[in-house]
Amino acid sequence: MSVTVLLEVTVKPECIDELIAMFAENFKETRAYDGCLEVYMNRGHDNPNELVLVEQWETRPHYERYLAWRTETGVSEKLAGMLSAPAVFRYFDRLDG
Repeated sequence: MSVTVLLEVTVKPECIDELIAMFAENFKETRAYDGCLEVYMNRGHDNPNELVLVEQWETRPHYERYLAWRTETGVSEKLAGMLSAPAVFRYFDRLDG
C-alpha cells in the first residue's frame, strides 16, 4: 500500500519565490527517485507564504531514504533557512473505496 506524505511549510516572505523555484527544480530528481509515485506543490489561499507538498510514495521507508538523501545533499538545511517555522511532516495510508 502506498503512503501519502504532506510536507507543510511556512516560508519567510522574502524567500517564497526562491523556494517555489527550488522545489520546482528539485521535483525532477524527486520524481526520478526510487519509490516516488507523484509529487506536487500547493500554495495557501489565505496565506501565500504557506506551501504544502503532496507526495505519493510506494512505502514510508522509500520516503525516509529519500529524505535522508536530501539531508545528505544539503537541501534540507537550505530549506530550513528559508522557513519561518519548522516544517511539518504528516503521513497517511491511502484508502480506496
